[in-house]
Amino acid sequence: MKGLCAASVFALLSLCTTASWAGFGNHYTNGVEGIRAASLPPPGLYFRLYNVYYSAGDLKDSNGDSLGDFDLDVFAVVPRLIWVSEYKLLGADYFADVIVPLVNTDVSLGMGNATLFDDDKFGLGDIAVEPFGLSWHGDRYDASFAAGVYLPVGEYDETEPASPGLNYWTGMITAGGTYYLDLAKTWSASILARYEFHGENDDTDMTNGDDFHFEWGVGKKLAQFWEIGAAGYCQWQVSDDSGKGATDSRDRVYAAGPEINYFIASLKTNVTLRYVTEFGAEDRSEGDLAALIFTHIF
Repeated sequence: MKGLCAASVFALLSLCTTASWAGFGNHYTNGVEGIRAASLPPPGLYFRLYNVYYSAGDLKDSNGDSLGDFDLDVFAVVPRLIWVSEYKLLGADYFADVIVPLVNTDVSLGMGNATLFDDDKFGLGDIAVEPFGLSWHGDRYDASFAAGVYLPVGEYDETEPASPGLNYWTGMITAGGTYYLDLAKTWSASILARYEFHGENDDTDMTNGDDFHFEWGVGKKLAQFWEIGAAGYCQWQVSDDSGKGATDSRDRVYAAGPEINYFIASLKTNVTLRYVTEFGAEDRSEGDLAALIFTHIF
């Protein structure tokens, strides 16, 4: 990501608006998946509703030092429709999904006695479509692969740091696996990796560098409907930004925290509560993310 200094902070926030809910530059928001992150359900139609709150009081520079008086609060309500078919390809179930984020962002930054910006906005973010996905299931494992794209249809204004859209295309490749430590599948360890490559923002003449990140989760079923564990993520920018004003600085961040799941059988709905704290951030915000997620089986 662009090197952070007092003169470039506004350009950074304009370029990398908070429509990705928490991350600067990448579209995908880490922390919304955790325990069994790489596991897909059996064939059927599913509706998932993410309620995500991200709060950060630190904006880190390329050395990991805090920059200015920064405050960021993002709340996103994100419906996702998932279709897992009975069609088999390479021994896997074919699936597809679509994600439509609605995002409210409040962001401000001060330097000394001066307020550089103070902006808030609610609107439609960039829509994600995964038209191709494969999901495998074995006695002691699950695995998945998907290819998707973020469509730059969200509201965007380069002078408004809280814009819910990012104004560029992003392609994303996803792959991961879940391993069960016992045949009853009460213990699980999962990792789900994603690689993002971005198009140019025509308003800023900038192209963000590629991102590699993965979410992980370790879980234990306590009873028929309960599961607890730990979850988190790691994210690195793996190539330099290009275009007007770009530098060779790259962002990164890590996070970890607890997760609990409960399945309401009468409603055919799973409820997930997850809270993670970020650390080790460079060239981006560092904060906390809470997610309340409902997954309904039709």
